[in-house]
Amino acid sequence: MTLDNKDLRKFLEAAVVAARLAGQYALEHINYTKTIAKSDTELVTDADTRCQQIIIDTIMQNCPEHGIVAEEGKAGGIFKQPPRGNNDIWWVIDPIDGTNNYSQRIMNFAVSIGIIHQGKPVLGVVFEPSTDSMFTAAGDAPPQYNDVRIEVNNRDIALFETIGIESIFTDGVPSWITYLMKTLRCRGLGTTAMHLAYVAKGSFLAAAVQKPKLWDIAAGAFLVQSAGGIVTDWKGNPIWPVDMSTYNGGVFNTLAANKKVHKKLIEIINAE
Repeated sequence: MTLDNKDLRKFLEAAVVAARLAGQYALEHINYTKTIAKSDTELVTDADTRCQQIIIDTIMQNCPEHGIVAEEGKAGGIFKQPPRGNNDIWWVIDPIDGTNNYSQRIMNFAVSIGIIHQGKPVLGVVFEPSTDSMFTAAGDAPPQYNDVRIEVNNRDIALFETIGIESIFTDGVPSWITYLMKTLRCRGLGTTAMHLAYVAKGSFLAAAVQKPKLWDIAAGAFLVQSAGGIVTDWKGNPIWPVDMSTYNGGVFNTLAANKKVHKKLIEIINAE
């Protein structure tokens, strides 16, 4: 099945509605949500599961034949619903990206909704409810932030430029992180989706993401690519295509950057 602009516009409208509905629910319940640890490194709130259901219901009302991969499944696993027929369209959902922030009433969190077709992202929506910030991209259309066109910046590594960096390195902080902390402003917002959205918007030079899962990066990576940036793994290898039929929660060390600094950052990361 091929996708045309009419299809993608329809899907984008559904994604935006779903993101706003889920984001509104998350904001309204942030002071009342219950939190549990679903693993040694991840939390989940009851708002995560409710927001995910809101998104899935909205998608199924509009695209009942499509597949879904989402973060919150049963017993700490993922949610996976294959597409009907052979259309190979998968919605990839993170209902609250930044759950740790959300659970502590820190307002940096986002709803992330992407579509992967034939193993590659073709649509991305990232919505930050607390600032009413909506990032969208679909097909070949220009990516937008609140209906204004965006693109990655063309700036170089310098002291007053910013990179999005993880804040937790359970295996120890690699030396390239300490190097970057001497040469750039390093920011850890607690939400991968917003790190990538800010690269697409030109606010960040780059974002280096440690072990994200597909729902963390699908939408934001497409935003970056649509805005003229580069997204690879930490070795500089392409992430796409991903075999969605076999995907079961694997991780992808991800680097998103403008074209000027991407190669430089790959060299810095792999200099150890």
